[in-house]
Formats: sequence, C-alpha cells, structure tokens
Amino acid sequence: MKPLVAIVGRPNVGKSTLFNKISGQRISIVEDTPGVTRDRIYADVSWLDKHFTLIDTGGIEPASKDEILVQMRRQAQLAIEMADVVILMVSVKDGVTANDQDVAQMLLKAKKKIVLAVNKVDNTGDVPFEFYEFYNLGLGDPIAVSSTHGLGVGDLLDEVTHKFPEDADTSEDEDEIKVAVIGKPNAGKSSLVNKILGEDRVIVSDIAGTTRDAIDSHYINGEDKYLFIDTAGMRKRGKIDENVERYSVVRSLAAVDRSDVCVIMIDASEGITEQDTKVAGYAHEQGKACIFAVNKWDIVDKDDKTMKNFTLRVREEFAFMSYAEIVFISAKTGQRVGKLLELIKKVNEQHKRRITTGMLNDVLNEAMAKQQPPSDKGRRLKVYYGTQASVAPPTFILFANSKDLFHYSYLRFIENQVREAFGFEGTPIKFIVREKNEKKL
Repeated sequence: MKPLVAIVGRPNVGKSTLFNKISGQRISIVEDTPGVTRDRIYADVSWLDKHFTLIDTGGIEPASKDEILVQMRRQAQLAIEMADVVILMVSVKDGVTANDQDVAQMLLKAKKKIVLAVNKVDNTGDVPFEFYEFYNLGLGDPIAVSSTHGLGVGDLLDEVTHKFPEDADTSEDEDEIKVAVIGKPNAGKSSLVNKILGEDRVIVSDIAGTTRDAIDSHYINGEDKYLFIDTAGMRKRGKIDENVERYSVVRSLAAVDRSDVCVIMIDASEGITEQDTKVAGYAHEQGKACIFAVNKWDIVDKDDKTMKNFTLRVREEFAFMSYAEIVFISAKTGQRVGKLLELIKKVNEQHKRRITTGMLNDVLNEAMAKQQPPSDKGRRLKVYYGTQASVAPPTFILFANSKDLFHYSYLRFIENQVREAFGFEGTPIKFIVREKNEKKL
C-alpha cells in the first residue's frame, strides 16, 4: 500500500491550493468561500522517485454544529487516522488561532508524524517575524510555503517523504482498474462507493450535490485492485447557478476521462431521465467501458416482469450503447454489489482485449460470405483485410476499395459479427475505414 499523506487545517488556509500545486492538476475546487472542499479528495502523486497518495480534507471547524461542517470534521478525522504523515497547514497572515491549537492537539493525540506548513509566505528571503509564533504549537520546525506561488513546496515534500514508514511501498501501481461512478445527483453514487469500501469515505447526505469533488478511493479485492472515482453528480446546465457547481461538472467529466470503466448510476425510483442519457453519452463518446447500475432496486414495487421491462426501457433509451452491461443493485443493502465488481473486472478485460489479425480476417471473410457487401452504380465494396490498431477501446482499421461504398448499415453488420465472434461485452468498439491506396496507416 502506498503511503498516505493528509493535508489538514482549519478552513481557508490554502490546503486545496497546495494539493493542486503538488498533484499538478486542478482536482480540488479552489474558492474563497470557507468549506468548499467537503470530502477527502485523493490524488496519486510522486516526489523524486517516491509515489504516494495525497489527501485534501475539508477544513476542520472543531466547535461547529452545522451538519455539513460536522461531517467535514469527521472526514478530516478519518483521513488523519488513515494517514502515515499529516501536513498541518496554517496561515502566517492570521497567526496562531484557537482553531489551529485545537487541530494541533487533535493531531498530537492521534500520535501521527506531523509536518507543519506555514502558508502565505509569499516572498523569498527572510521569513516574517510572525512565522516564529508557530513554534508555540509544539510540532517542531515549521516550513514556510506559498501554495499559490509554489515557494517552499520542495522543502515540504522532502520533509514529508523523509517521515514515510521504512517498509512503505512507494513504487507506482499500474494494474489498478480505474472506475468512475457517474450519474445525476442523489442517484446513490457515494452510497455505492461506501458500501464497496466498507467505510464512510464519502459524505452521504440527502442534500443533493453534497459530493462536490471527484474523490479517489483505492480498493483491493483478492488479487484485483480498483481505484473508484466518486464524482459529483452531473446536473442540467440550467441548474448550475454557483461557480462551485460548475467546477463540479467539469470535475465529473475529467473523472470519466481518467477512468477505464464508467459505472452509470440510474435511480430506479425515478426512472431514466434526460440527464442520464447525457452522462452516458459522454462516457460513450470517450470510448469507455460502461455498466448501467440501476440503483435503489430494493424500494421498487416488483412483479415477475419488472426487471425485464426496465431492461427494455434502458435498451430503448440507450440504443446507441447496446454493448453496455446492466445490473440491478441496492447500494443501501448491498444487493448484487458483488456482481457489479465482477462485471467491472470483466468489461475492463474486454476494453483492453486484443485479437490477432488472422482471427479478425477469418470473421470478416465469413461476414462478407453471409451478407454481400453493398454496391453502387456497378461498383461493389471490397474489404481487403482488417487489423486491430489499439485497445481501450478496441479499434480496428478496415482496408477497402472505397470509403463511399462502406455504408453505415454494413459497418454495423460487421460490428455485430465481430461482437458475436469475440464478445467485447461492455465496451464500445471503433472502426476506421481506409482506402487501400492510402499510405497513412
């Protein structure tokens, strides 16, 4: 397991800016509104030759009674418990506050390895006099940083990696299946991730839009490794009023881009909405392996035809994704969640599957014998041969005498024959038609 490093501190000291600076991507939402980062947000990062997981936490408000702030505090405490090293972030502009002292006490009680980062030291040269006040927290030598400008971040990471446990595995993990859990708000995405992980990693609340960021969660099941990216629910554009919500949609789309497999959550109690087709359409366009997880199946009134009828509706609404698998689940009770994990593994394998040129051409020849290629004005389409160009999604180049004669309907027929022969369940497959005299492969 890679070392875990958590960035904690009271709201608005610059934790998310530092997180984004280290991870090199805009993963955490950065706004001047305190309490914007609600959940623990994960990113796999490296410093020199050491790979580790960085966690950005919601600001800790030790005395707050507000429901979301109380949950943020719980999330931060969970992150602290899990972390190998904790970066406590404070601000030189505010000096030592009562909240800083409370958080420092919480960390000392947890007996964690702590690195104290004093943020907003934006100038090089001597540190301001206020910097020395932070020695009073009793956490050792503070490190001056500017998360906005990146000053002192290297020194900070040197100190962090120096505190890693001796037996920590800091090598890179390449065989993880990256799974984006996507869908509209309140479809149960966070509940599903929590059920799989067996812990409250993602804030679950009935307030729509609680999960604002895409959150990474590592999970190991036997020899299989998964990375679950729980995304903010995608809303209709008209309903995205605040900047924060707009960022969340961008983050959800980015989560799809990062993933191998997309689990598209549909709320069975609401049925299929226009929003669901948009979310699924984006995953399809990006060539991702896809599974429809129909959630809240435990609360639907059922008879012997309910599942069959719902399946038909999914197939009708998502006719462009006939390859996608469908599973009926309950994130709350855990019904068929084990089957969903098996499906994720299966469609990931299909998404990365490669077939030999010989096998492909046998199927192409059989297909052409079964159904003669179309002709136009005395010219008939000839498909000379095909080859697989890439995987994820499986992409094939077909060499023919004419692109114009290669009607869409015949390409669909070829696709169906390839799927019949090789499966490719759960993944889109792409065809590129080239004329034989084209030199470019």
